[in-house]
Amino acid sequence: MLVRMRLARIVMVEPDTQHTIVLKEVKGDRAFTIQIGRFEALAIDRRVKGEKTPRPMTHDLALTLIEQLGGTLEKVVIPELHDGTFYAKLVIRKDGEIVEVDSRPSDAIAISAGRDVPLLVDEAVLREVC
Repeated sequence: MLVRMRLARIVMVEPDTQHTIVLKEVKGDRAFTIQIGRFEALAIDRRVKGEKTPRPMTHDLALTLIEQLGGTLEKVVIPELHDGTFYAKLVIRKDGEIVEVDSRPSDAIAISAGRDVPLLVDEAVLREVC
């Protein structure tokens, strides 16, 4: 079973290279953290705030590629956790077909941030981290 989550907080502590995002259950109280890199944290923060850059950044480019090639980012799913590493998938609809693209959670969230794209986490992952 997949559980809808939301990005609750981005924690950036300079000069650390590891930053944290907090995901919280939409219809519940469970929450957990994922350690992410500095550039992903900055990208997520910028996209959540709707800040534009003069040229597309990598996560902007990825979303533009999906859309320009006729796809729609339908959801981000975090289906697995192995040895402390979270795995994610970008779920894209193109021509009525579903395409799942392997991703790091930080990149998937950065690509979807600021958009109305569901963020879903497998119940088994939630049981392990909460």
